[in-house]
Amino acid sequence: MKRVSFKLLAFSLVLLLALAGCGGGTSTQNQGGTPPTDQGGQTNQGAATKITLKFAAQNDNTPATQKVIDAFNQSQDKYTVEWVQMTNDSAQMHDQLLNSLSSGSSEYDVLSMDVVWAGEFAGAGYLEPIDLFMKDAGLNKEDYNAGSMASGNYKGKQYTLPFFPDLGLLYFRKDLVSAEDAAKLESGNYTYQDLYDMSKKYAKQGGTEYGFVYQSKQYEGLTVNVTEFTKSFQDIKGGLEMMYQFTTAPFTPKDILNFTEGETHTAFEQGKAVFARNWPYQFGRINGKEDGVTVSVDQVGIAPLPNGGSVGGWLLGLNKNSKNMEGAWEFLKFVAGPEGQKIMSKEGGYLPGFNALLSDEEVKTANVMLTYPGFQKALASTIARPVSPEYSKVSDTIQVEAHKYLSSGSGLDQAVSAIQAAIEGK
Repeated sequence: MKRVSFKLLAFSLVLLLALAGCGGGTSTQNQGGTPPTDQGGQTNQGAATKITLKFAAQNDNTPATQKVIDAFNQSQDKYTVEWVQMTNDSAQMHDQLLNSLSSGSSEYDVLSMDVVWAGEFAGAGYLEPIDLFMKDAGLNKEDYNAGSMASGNYKGKQYTLPFFPDLGLLYFRKDLVSAEDAAKLESGNYTYQDLYDMSKKYAKQGGTEYGFVYQSKQYEGLTVNVTEFTKSFQDIKGGLEMMYQFTTAPFTPKDILNFTEGETHTAFEQGKAVFARNWPYQFGRINGKEDGVTVSVDQVGIAPLPNGGSVGGWLLGLNKNSKNMEGAWEFLKFVAGPEGQKIMSKEGGYLPGFNALLSDEEVKTANVMLTYPGFQKALASTIARPVSPEYSKVSDTIQVEAHKYLSSGSGLDQAVSAIQAAIEGK
């Protein structure tokens, strides 16, 4: 009996040691590995538990988006953000978000949105208003890019903060334009009639052919330009008449009604146009000496458009059905705030949506265009396209009616009435 008991005791001891060894092995294996995630979106990290937030945002060819997520996660004891990378195809991403939001899903907590989607999503009840969050955090709307904020304001409520803004600019040949006219342009204290007169004055100088080139084809770019010419639809008739004056001017390309951004940047960067309306990317093409570029950066000046440039770019909003609204707001506030926007600007070259960074030396060094006085003026005077739950329908009406008038020179009153009704939602 004693011999049997000893064997049992020895076997039990070995078994206990083996089980203890397995437990220790499991613990060691988890160190430095991916923490297990439970079904409630909570991530276990030792004794601490973090709530996982999902950020639906487009792919980013720069390191900026991942860097800003990493910085937020490192600052947090309570939350961790996971980036759900979506397509860079704007239309596909819109439909993907719409399918999720319209089903009442909480799969995304924070959303990146094209500026023209905010009104649609807010009007459909898919977004959480952030006015009270901003008030509690002591944040003012004036701290952020004005056009971006206007794009995310629906029926008096604020639904978004800027992710990164984009804006329409006037490019001009500062090697051809007089110092006096250049100063006038950079100040923003001029009108489209002044621009017309300058176009007439400088066209064909220095090997150029055209005065002012812009986007006038029947597509979204025409809605953007009508927004700018009409000063956000404050003067639809006057804006359309001014566009027609440019359309028929002797210094305007005969095919201007087919111009998109591509035809515009080609005409300017190849030295054929004195003035061009386009987005900041055009400066990057010239600065980077892309194929076909014949003008150099030191020949290029930048100014605000007469009535301000339309805002493009992307916004950040909160899914109304997020189960972690407080954490989602913390992340949104971080990305749109000074620390997050500085990361986006330095790491990705994006324009900052937090206004104080426009004078930040590190940001200006990383984005040389920000040092241009005309660019700073333009960034401070942005305007928004119509904010509507049926934006696509509104934009289609603007494009069709404006293009019909610009093509024929007739039907102005009809175009004005139709555009006015569309932006009023009638």
